[in-house]
Amino acid sequence: MDALTKAIDLIGSQTALAKAIGSTSQTVNNWIRRGNVPADRCPAIELATAGAVTCEELRPDIPWSVLRNGAAPDTVEAA
Repeated sequence: MDALTKAIDLIGSQTALAKAIGSTSQTVNNWIRRGNVPADRCPAIELATAGAVTCEELRPDIPWSVLRNGAAPDTVEAA
């Protein structure tokens, strides 16, 4: 099961997930068909599922650990 399907199952339906994240069921359905959730929607899904579905699961291609720590991905600290 992919992460978006897991989120839908946890919340109860596509419509319920859409409502929980302030979106529409048509938008959620489009994400299912495309197989990709926009990165900016991942935190809302993580919050709606109380962390049961994480941003990392939804979009493993995004450097979430960097973003969660508040640093820019290309920031290098001086030694």
